[in-house]
Parts: sequence; structure tokens; C-alpha cells
Amino acid sequence: MGPLSGIRIIEIAGIGPGPFCGMMLADHGAEVIRVDRTPAGPALFGSSVKDVLNRSRKGISVNLKSPEGTELVRRLCRSADGLIEGFRPGVMERLGLGPDVLLQDNPKLVYGRMTGWGQDGPYAHTAGHDINYIALSGALHAIGRAGEKPLPPINLVGDFGGGGMMLAFGMVAALLKARETGAGQVVDCAMTEGSAVLMSMMYSIRSSGHWTDKRGSNIIDSGAHFYDTYETSDGRFISLGAVEPQFYRQLLELLGLSHDEEFQVQMDARRWPRLKDRLTELFKTRTRDEWCRVFEGTDVCFAPVMSMAEAPAHAHNAARRAFVEIDGVVQPAPAPRYSATPTHAPTAMTSSEAVTAELLSDIGYSTTEIDRIRSLGVVV
Repeated sequence: MGPLSGIRIIEIAGIGPGPFCGMMLADHGAEVIRVDRTPAGPALFGSSVKDVLNRSRKGISVNLKSPEGTELVRRLCRSADGLIEGFRPGVMERLGLGPDVLLQDNPKLVYGRMTGWGQDGPYAHTAGHDINYIALSGALHAIGRAGEKPLPPINLVGDFGGGGMMLAFGMVAALLKARETGAGQVVDCAMTEGSAVLMSMMYSIRSSGHWTDKRGSNIIDSGAHFYDTYETSDGRFISLGAVEPQFYRQLLELLGLSHDEEFQVQMDARRWPRLKDRLTELFKTRTRDEWCRVFEGTDVCFAPVMSMAEAPAHAHNAARRAFVEIDGVVQPAPAPRYSATPTHAPTAMTSSEAVTAELLSDIGYSTTEIDRIRSLGVVV
């Protein structure tokens, strides 16, 4: 099920953006086989089987430092349409699993490489995390409130938006080309560049003179009074995004401010701090739910700020079945949705002796060979 049904992807296990890319491909129908290295190190955030990013996969644990383990992965890749990996440049080559080797084995293979800095350049071989990659692209500098230091937006912009999602897009694009030509290729996905692409609109607005590098002073970065979050009387928050004039007018009407002269010139940035102070005071006069009753169903561009604990139960999310529960873990459902090729319900990753035997048999290992590589510790 799903539009990627019939595509096989080999995922060399990692953390963060690589597994997110694998999840996206698996969510939309691809058969993703996750290859974990043995001996396994400690899981960064607990059990890898219950990790949401690992859902809807088959898992196999392989000693990649053994010749037999290298050969096993090569045989897997001969049966596959694509591979994704997230090591520093050169690591896969040292394991004997670089693109030159695997594309020679399987010329139609799409080889996806997920790194922070890219496969070359002055930073390519240095360590980093999301915060560093988005710092270099200009994204981090733009995020935060006026007069405060840049605020890391957790790891949404680098790891997931500019990394895993960008690699998933690149894989699908290259897979389409491989089906047309029979020729695979390498997809070099760098989180720095991906996060820069996510900033395209802001770079465009800046070039037109309508965006300043002074964070917290622009229309959509918390500078404007009509595009921000506000605390309510019960210590919760609401969000407003009344940018367009017709939405702004409706906001003023519902707040009883239609005739307040201070609010009439929406785009006068000199007034924004004062108007924000006034709205801050006003929104603290009612609870979050009371403001929901005022604004929901209107075009004010409003939503209550939901915590992760609250979001799955919100009426809209519940109606859309936007969240699912797998083995006691509440998590986002696959998105987007398709009319003709609907996706399947996610499942926990399956990793067992039976799964290992099935995968090895599928790529041509005999029962005797499977017993031998098990005895050698090549697979666990």
C-alpha cells in the first residue's frame, strides 16, 4: 500500500535525519530494511524497536566490520532500489560499501548520503549537530525574539526539514530518474544546504528590502503584534497569524478594537511593540478555552497552542485521525494522504531471527549459509 509500494530501500542505521528519511519512505509504501551495526551501542533515546522513527521497517543486525557482513549488505543492495546512510564522508568507503562499489554491483541503485555539511568542503569531516548546520545557513540567526540570542527551534529545521525530508525528496526524484534511464546516482544531502533552502522565502523578502537581519522585528518572526503567541489567564497560550488585512480587521472586531486608532495602521512597525503590550494585557483576561470560543470558526488565523500531550486529543486532530498509537506509543500518522494509493497504518519495527532468516533467504542465502554466518556472529 502507498505510492512507493514495490520499492526496496536499505537503510544503514543512524540517528535523527537518516531514520526520519527511512520513516517517510516506509510510511508511503516502500519496503525499508534497516541494517543495525553489531555490536550495538547504547540507544540514544531508549529502545530502537519502539522508536517512532524506526516504524514500519524490517530490521537486521550485521557486523559491518567483517568481510561476510560487507558481502551481506552488498547482496541486500543488489536486490534494492536505493540505500540511505548518514555517516561522515569516507566511512562507507572504508567499510567497503561506498557508492563506487554498490553502483557497480547494481547500476540502478540510488545511493542517498545524509550529512550535516555535505560530502566535501572545509567543514565536511568535522562533527556537528542541527544547531551548527542551521547556524551556517542563516536560519538560526533569524529565529528568536527581539533583543535576545538566537533560539534553536529544537531540531526541526536541520535534522528533519532540511535533512531527512530533503533526502526523502531527493531519493524519490532520483528513483524516478533511475526507472526512466536504468541508471542510479548519488544523492548528496547536506543539512546546511537543506536548511538554507527552507529559508528561500526569507532570502527573497530580504532582497526586496522587506526583511531585516534584526531578529524579532519582522512580520512573521514575532516582531508584529498580529503574528505571535500570547499567554492566557490560565498560563496557557494561543497563536495569532492575522497577516492579511481582512483577517486583521476581523481580529480587531472580535477584540472590540475596530475603533481604536492605535490599531488602525497595521503595518507601521514602529507601533508594534506598544500594540503587542496591549494585546498581552488583553489576552491575559481570559483562559485559553474562553479565547477558543471567541475565535474558533472565524478567519482570524487562530489556534490554541497545544502541548504534545494535548495535541492528539484536539477535536480537529481526532477528526482527521492525525495521530495513531502503536504499542502504547502515541505518534503522528503518516502524511500527506493520497486518494488512489492510501498508506497503511504504521507498525512497530520487526526484528527477529525469523525476519533475519526471511531477508537472507530472499537474497539467496541457503539454510547452511545462514547457519554459518550466524555462528560467526555476522548477524545477530
